[in-house]
Amino acid sequence: MKIDPHPAIPFRVFPEARDASEAVALEIATLVRSRAAEGRNCVLGLATGSTVVNIYAAMLRLHREGLSFANVSVFTLDEFLPMQPECLQSHACFMHEHLLDHIDVPADQIHIPDGTLAQEQLADHCQRYERAIDECGGIDLLILGIGRRGHIGFNEPGSDTDSRTRPITLDSMTRIDAASNFFGVENVPRRAITMGVGTILDARRIILMAFGEGKAAIVARSIEGEVAASVPATFLQHHDDVEYFLDSSAAANLTEIRSPWLVGPVKWDSLMVRRAVIALSQSVATPVLMLTDAHYNENGLQSLLAEYGSAYEINLSVFRHLQNTITGWPAGKPGQPETVFPKRIVLFSPHPDDDVISMGGTLTRLADQGHEVHVAYQTSGNLAVFDDDALRFAEFAADFCREFDVFSDPIQQLTGQMIDAICNKTSGSVDNENVRRLKGLIRRGEAMAGARVCGVDDERLHYLNLPFYETGTVSKNPIGGSDVQITADLLREIRPHQIYAAGDLSDPHGTHRTCLDVIFAACHECRDDDWFASTAVWLYRGAWQEWAPYEIEMAVPLSPQEVDRKRDAIFKHESQKDRALFPGSDAREFWQRAEARNAQTAMIYDKLGLAQYQAIEGFVRWKGLDDQPQ
Repeated sequence: MKIDPHPAIPFRVFPEARDASEAVALEIATLVRSRAAEGRNCVLGLATGSTVVNIYAAMLRLHREGLSFANVSVFTLDEFLPMQPECLQSHACFMHEHLLDHIDVPADQIHIPDGTLAQEQLADHCQRYERAIDECGGIDLLILGIGRRGHIGFNEPGSDTDSRTRPITLDSMTRIDAASNFFGVENVPRRAITMGVGTILDARRIILMAFGEGKAAIVARSIEGEVAASVPATFLQHHDDVEYFLDSSAAANLTEIRSPWLVGPVKWDSLMVRRAVIALSQSVATPVLMLTDAHYNENGLQSLLAEYGSAYEINLSVFRHLQNTITGWPAGKPGQPETVFPKRIVLFSPHPDDDVISMGGTLTRLADQGHEVHVAYQTSGNLAVFDDDALRFAEFAADFCREFDVFSDPIQQLTGQMIDAICNKTSGSVDNENVRRLKGLIRRGEAMAGARVCGVDDERLHYLNLPFYETGTVSKNPIGGSDVQITADLLREIRPHQIYAAGDLSDPHGTHRTCLDVIFAACHECRDDDWFASTAVWLYRGAWQEWAPYEIEMAVPLSPQEVDRKRDAIFKHESQKDRALFPGSDAREFWQRAEARNAQTAMIYDKLGLAQYQAIEGFVRWKGLDDQPQ
């Protein structure tokens, strides 16, 4: 069984999102220069959001190096409605902050939909927007992102190919995805202005960018699925010059990536063999050791069978690997030759609850087995505390001081200011520093309570408060030297034998990815230290996604009692219980997500023919540094 290796839409897969962004920026620069050399204008259609931030950063760098944008006209895709241009959440503000205020595009060549207009003015405004595009000669290059239901711009499911720039009512999922920027879905506008699908398809060239595991399903559907109005991005299959720029995570569900043996010849290394055999086992619902030659021949794996000679040998190799991943001693057993016991361990938690959500069972196991376990909370997490929770704590502080007659003037003034600031806060506005500190203390207390349930001593909890996070907004600063230095200093203080870090990169506001980059940078800084030679770095997941079974290199099984204890630890994070401020695309509470994913991993192992467990937490070893030990 072979599949057409040429998908409906061509795509490029880059190792990292920043590599894709750099490639797009260079293509834009080439187009701008060639049009300038011809004495012609260059018309760009530009998107907003975290996906394109690195493109604009690269464009700014190119501008500083001499690239002029004086011959460029810009048309942005969309804008919320109603929306004042100076609001933090407006697409106009985004474009000016990240790009337009820092390059030399003439002001009269910048076109952004106006979110301030009254209903009766919208139709005329949208027609004028279309005319402005036509008068510029049409869009030469349009940059797109993609929503989880396949929307492009704000063209929601049901949009058709002849739609032009217009007001539109936003889908509930689109509003949920935007909730983090507005500090809650209830603050997200219900309407927007967007270029239509027809407007988008009129562009001469289109680049769609998608990053992260959360986009993998819709990317595959839009490239390989049937064209349908229910998935507007599939209309791009009709365009003559469109290309997807993806990172490896967003490309994961494409046939060429997921099952490359169905498309053409592959190199059968150990990882590819595991991928193929596990996929085969799941496809035919047969345990690994019971797969036959016929299963391989009938499901596109003739080349694998030919290389190894028999299904039995292949099956046995994969089964042994899976069996060897299972361990109840994630840091090793005492008394084993050349094994340090107990070990010093640092678990890095991007937010104050990721430790217990993603690896609470393993954390408990490590502490109970006598290891010196440290938890480092990389950010304060203050952004994720609801205002009413902060108000309750501020009012408690005021009542406490009154009750015990310790109400000094400074305390009275401070609590009064915080209460006033919270009560008078406008929708979507930024907290002042004192309110952010109060919210950070709320998260810190919850983190301490959760870690205690897992058996971690209070003095081994470290609150790093990395500076990149402390902006008060969902948009964070770039990683700075101080972020890396704080992390490296902690590593050098503890000299750990094991490091655990969040490898879950589908976090909707990108903090996990940034925190992981900080850890990697700190590890590189410490790599020549004598202690680092005996350090292993393990990556966990669980809050947003789970490792695929072929990727897992350590599987820690959990008993029913350990699952209950993990749940108790998660419950200590009361400000995130019942309704999280930034829930992402999964409507379930975090404890429900974690339990379901851990149970699913255990079920997968069971169906592959391994022992049956209540739950399993999976880990992958980071191989970014050479000769890293197990």
